[in-house]
Amino acid sequence: MPEVIFGLDSTKKFKDQDKVGHNRWHPAVPPVATVKPGATFRVHCREWFDGAIHNDDSADDVRDAPLSTVHALSGPFAVQGAEPGDLLMLDILDVGPIPQEDSGPLAGQGWGYTGIFAKQNGGGFLTDWFPDAYKAIWDFSGQVATSRHVPGVSFTGMVHPGLMGTAPSIELLRRWNQRETALRETDPNRVPPLSLPPLPQDAILGTLSGSAFDDAAAEAARTAPPRENGGNQDIKNLTKGSRIFYPVFVSGANLSLGDLHFSQGDGEITFCGAIEMGGFIDLHVDVIKGGMKTYGVGENAIFLPGNNNPQYCNWLAFSGVSVTLDGEQRYLDAQLSFQRACLHAIDYLEKFGWSREQAYMILGAAPIEGRFSGVVDIPNSCATVYLPTEIFDIDVRPNPQGPAKVTGGKAIPKSSF
Repeated sequence: MPEVIFGLDSTKKFKDQDKVGHNRWHPAVPPVATVKPGATFRVHCREWFDGAIHNDDSADDVRDAPLSTVHALSGPFAVQGAEPGDLLMLDILDVGPIPQEDSGPLAGQGWGYTGIFAKQNGGGFLTDWFPDAYKAIWDFSGQVATSRHVPGVSFTGMVHPGLMGTAPSIELLRRWNQRETALRETDPNRVPPLSLPPLPQDAILGTLSGSAFDDAAAEAARTAPPRENGGNQDIKNLTKGSRIFYPVFVSGANLSLGDLHFSQGDGEITFCGAIEMGGFIDLHVDVIKGGMKTYGVGENAIFLPGNNNPQYCNWLAFSGVSVTLDGEQRYLDAQLSFQRACLHAIDYLEKFGWSREQAYMILGAAPIEGRFSGVVDIPNSCATVYLPTEIFDIDVRPNPQGPAKVTGGKAIPKSSF
């Protein structure tokens, strides 16, 4: 096993650990460890809400999920010799939940969760159709996930970190804040908001304290969106065997990561749409000197996808075009066409006995594939959602006998009011 350079004790909250990570982006957050190019190491990760979501049959914890506390990130980790303009070359050697038989301080969880977020607390891709909070608990058996709340479904997880990235420079951080503030001011009362401003409340910035903490917390960026440094990209294909090339903006690069997922569909459409979990990740790191200019990477990561994906061969695909449900024509609106494809799939799965919320959860958690299939044929873009048919206990393909019906399972938990 590689050396553990960031260990966690599951009996303690994130800010009470021996080594304290962070939940905001700022170049002043001090590294918790330094590694050399060519090093291999292991990092433990808390799930993104630091234990606020529970293995039970209530969605009140999802309804009240404390967004001001996320994400619980392990790091930063400085890489010796890395300088602005370099590329950080990162290999994911292994990633997964802590084994259940581990009896140590990071004892295995053995389960994860998917949530539909309430519109008043972040919402999701289809929040106008699903404004309330729901939750599904998933149990892990080896590489397979099943849920008492979503019967008739089992699938091999595409385990991956939802969030990894390097620290921004102070110039880049202020550019983020400027452009996101300008966007938010175009509709300041929108629910959910157009962007999230810096928020000192609940900020964790490693070992910063006193005035240094106050100054950084006032401008530190929230970790919810992906940005030029990587960040919360939620790319399901960053699995074991992936190699990622991150731009370096500060001396040491200051790599951070977290938000581990047991599985996820393209888009993570319920917002908490992946199967969220705590776990571990083994990494190998190297540096390409001057790599940003040499390879024209600019200010966004590139990657080689992993080689540990489930091998699904049979798919049922749903299409959507850029016309709203009430018939309004939109011009090449690719996001709308993807929404329509997702709603198409939900309508279809409902005919087999799953509730609309269960179908929505399936699209968020299972390894579906989302594609922009046509974006040039005016006025309609076309998007498609590919659903692997092997994940279902029943045959979900159309046939002359009509749809079979799924049975069993508990009702999916909805928040109370």
